Amino acid sequence: MYLLGYDLGTSSIKVALVSAETGSIIASTQSPETEMAIQSPQPDWAEQDPDLWWKHVVLATRTIIRQIPDAATQIEAIGFSYQMHGLVMVDAAGNVIRPSIIWCDSRAVEIGRRAAATLPAEETFSSLLNMPGNFTASKLKWVKEAEPEAYQRAHKIMLPGDYIAYRMTGTMGTTASGLSEAILWDFQAERPSSSLLQYYGLAADLIPEILPTFGLQGTISKSAAQQLGLSEGIPVTYRAGDQPNNALCLNVLQPGEVAATGGTSGVVYGVTDQLKGDPLQRVNSFAHVTHTRDAPRVGVLLCINGAGSMYAWLRAQIASAGISYPEMEKMAKTVSIGSDGVVVLPFGNGAERLLRHEPVGAHIMGINFARHTKAHLFRAGLEGIAFAFAYGMEVMSELGIDLSAFRVGNDNLFQSEIFSTTLSTLTNTEIKVLNTTGAVGAAIAAGTHTRGEAFRNDALSDAKPVKIFRPEIAAKPESLKQYTHWKKMLAGIRNIQ
Repeated sequence: MYLLGYDLGTSSIKVALVSAETGSIIASTQSPETEMAIQSPQPDWAEQDPDLWWKHVVLATRTIIRQIPDAATQIEAIGFSYQMHGLVMVDAAGNVIRPSIIWCDSRAVEIGRRAAATLPAEETFSSLLNMPGNFTASKLKWVKEAEPEAYQRAHKIMLPGDYIAYRMTGTMGTTASGLSEAILWDFQAERPSSSLLQYYGLAADLIPEILPTFGLQGTISKSAAQQLGLSEGIPVTYRAGDQPNNALCLNVLQPGEVAATGGTSGVVYGVTDQLKGDPLQRVNSFAHVTHTRDAPRVGVLLCINGAGSMYAWLRAQIASAGISYPEMEKMAKTVSIGSDGVVVLPFGNGAERLLRHEPVGAHIMGINFARHTKAHLFRAGLEGIAFAFAYGMEVMSELGIDLSAFRVGNDNLFQSEIFSTTLSTLTNTEIKVLNTTGAVGAAIAAGTHTRGEAFRNDALSDAKPVKIFRPEIAAKPESLKQYTHWKKMLAGIRNIQ
């Protein structure tokens, strides 16, 4: 028997098939091979078509079935991981009303600012652990103000993973963890926040049924089974946002443990048992997948929007056609630490929470036309992203999150030795790279319902490091010097703004 996991990302849909006996990876794929487009009809807007997500869910699933034909009838349970903070709106027939406003969209920043200036801070942080900010609740408020006809047509709102689960099962639902990511979950009352819904004037019945993070959430419908090439009736038993799920698949479940990712966005995610947030909202606190009232587990999340997106931009716009990321890394290694004075501030993918939503934007500075090449830009890009991580991790340290070591998946930016070693050196942390992915974690988590927590915990603990990055002591003085220079450049840009 098998378990099937999906990871709905910004750039692609990743799927993994794992053994329901051992949790070992049987097959994996993604769709599309290239990156899904993000539509930006206005500056700082970011949208995607939920039906495009479904199209690639279907294509990826059928690829898995071609690889392992007996999986079509031998899947025991399905789990989902998905890009956080997005807004999907459907009408009474279940049709998408408008494109999804995704996580890196900044249109609701001003709405969040108004809320922060109006709502009682102590009461709001006590119940929500955050101000509404630019998250899903504020995006829905934007729709109500700017597109009242769309708001009036809405029957339910969902997060991206909720929508894909709905397309599979026909059940419109969400989770407490998901609602906390939307800043719609009241941690004190353990229910959707009536006070925030009332403040924003949002209808409470827009929120779908609340389902367990681990547990039966629906079964594959006949229509979905025909599209996917699967058997009807397979249970869907897990869903979570990509960062809580990433922490789970890295076995980061207890207070003091820390996970990180370096995909389109860069994230550091630390678990605590304290129901508290950052008053400056540079980092945010959400219900972890294992959170309960009696045993609180809160994920403190540092998000850097302009991470992998920055390096992908360099590849698309600066690198020669057809060049690979490993080839870019090889070129970057010909340049010394500090990139010979070239500085990259990678904040060009929407409002950065870390910078308190200031419109800093991305900057490439210090270029000398007689000296600098593509290789300098590639190294400066990797260093700039690592510097942004280190800058955010200083904030997390201020809040008491232990950063003595952390775990990461074996993909995206953490495949770069320059990026990983720079970050390890600056933060004096050991970075353990594990051979797992969000889709694998979602599949294993789905087995909690059918196989029990012991299966899940054993499967997660079996992941062994494939690589460990350690601080380079000899390089640390120069790395710290360049990081200090980077922070000065960032401070100058912020002052200009």
